[in-house]
Amino acid sequence: MLRRPRALLAGLGGLAGAALLASLLGACPATSAAPDTRPDTRPDTRPGAACTTDPARPLRQVRGEWIASVANIDWPSRPGLSAAQQRAELVRWYDEAAARGLNTVVLQVRPTADTFWPSRLEPWSRYLSGTPGEDPGYDPLAFAVRAAHARGLELHAWFNPYRVAMDTNRAALAPDSPAARHPEWVREYGGKLYYDPGVPQVRELTTRVILEVVRRYDVDGIHFDDYFYPYPVAGQDFPDDATFAEHGAGFADTPEGRADWRRHNTDLLVEGLDRRIHAIAPHVLFGVSPFAVWRNQATDPEGSATTAGAETYDDLYADTRRWVREEWVDYIAPQVYWNIGFAAADYAALVPWWADVVRGTDVQLQIGQATYKQGVEPAQSPAWLDAREMSRHLTFNRQHPEVVGDLYFSAKDVRANRLGHMDVVQADHYSRPALLPVTQGVPGRAPRPVGRVEAEDTADGVAVRWRAVPGAERYAVYRVPGRRADRCDLADATHLVGVVTRPGFRDDHTSGRRGSTYVVTALDEAHRQSAPRAARVRP
Repeated sequence: MLRRPRALLAGLGGLAGAALLASLLGACPATSAAPDTRPDTRPDTRPGAACTTDPARPLRQVRGEWIASVANIDWPSRPGLSAAQQRAELVRWYDEAAARGLNTVVLQVRPTADTFWPSRLEPWSRYLSGTPGEDPGYDPLAFAVRAAHARGLELHAWFNPYRVAMDTNRAALAPDSPAARHPEWVREYGGKLYYDPGVPQVRELTTRVILEVVRRYDVDGIHFDDYFYPYPVAGQDFPDDATFAEHGAGFADTPEGRADWRRHNTDLLVEGLDRRIHAIAPHVLFGVSPFAVWRNQATDPEGSATTAGAETYDDLYADTRRWVREEWVDYIAPQVYWNIGFAAADYAALVPWWADVVRGTDVQLQIGQATYKQGVEPAQSPAWLDAREMSRHLTFNRQHPEVVGDLYFSAKDVRANRLGHMDVVQADHYSRPALLPVTQGVPGRAPRPVGRVEAEDTADGVAVRWRAVPGAERYAVYRVPGRRADRCDLADATHLVGVVTRPGFRDDHTSGRRGSTYVVTALDEAHRQSAPRAARVRP
């Protein structure tokens, strides 16, 4: 398939920028003082020289949480709240995420074939007002995007592609919804209503709904979780005989042929979305968070060393490994919802398996974390009653550089902080901010350096100011002890003190601040980082 062209520059730290960094960092004088002409004797200033970095303080890392709207799991807390109450609740979620050191929220905006924006294609969500199709009085998605970005958070819009309702009451559907107008597209299965993925018009509807968001809103990502064909129900097969008879040409009329056809239908949706999303917005990430077991080794020698009861390839008809190999997704975030040492599906077995899958591709690997299990009785394993279990997961991830971050399910469990487990995660892993990984394949290059940097010591801390840069989405601010900074000072997050969306930063750090140098860089929508500009603190 056609892929987006690879970026000419991979961002700060890549080979293309090494010489530029070496020449600029350590040579940027304070704007209010004469240049420092002393030789820099640090050994790591040579172009291409390796920098020693702290694995506990990565410069780039995804730190996200899911905010679920289906059944009002997280937000809104219940249907029927006023617009002001809904906005206040969402702002609180965002403020808590930022305070935890997170940089990404994955907000569910299409939970059951209904929407959190004024769609031309589908009705308003019942989880807003309590009544399918009822206008909540504002545009929740527009507000959600603005409020997230104002707090330095990326927003990924989370869609369920095929779920229509959490029950089988067709009479409760909004009368003008596609599901009500096309009952022949809808199947009853396991006590719920689903669109049939084998119907071409269904896949096109799902795609058009998503592209409506990509065109109209400044979202940073499009996200699916683990629901494609529904999880199997004992003694039932998904009722798509008529669909297969009409659309299954080229596939054998056998259980194996039916399975291949279903996987083909899911592939068509994923591949088509990859192509069409990026034709509109190359920088928007398309990611999937599947059930973590593609196939068990007993089923397929190339599968994981697991004995899980479900396999995405065989049970959900989602060939997640193929999507990575074909680079139809920008990131994969398998839900590794088991503890280290769990016999049937060991965290320590699945993360390396997925690391091997993404190796050599441009697909980012994020890990879905089962925050909802931490401190809960009865738990799947006693390990979840240990406050440090989650932190151990992130420590284990450091052994696999393919892992670029973590997503926590869900926001209410991050807030609950049972056993203080998120306090432990924050202390062990999020003591510094983090930039997001560079999005590969986005046309263009890193922004120009920021204009004139000033760092002034005031009664309220150091005020750092600079001039804005066209195309900059964020700015990174580093505080480096001493009168000079070199590229290795920016190789990890040890000296990173802030990531902001507008020029200007106030650092309330007190110890030794007058002997510090502040470095500012600009980042574009693909998170490529500009060359740095620096200033020493002036009184």
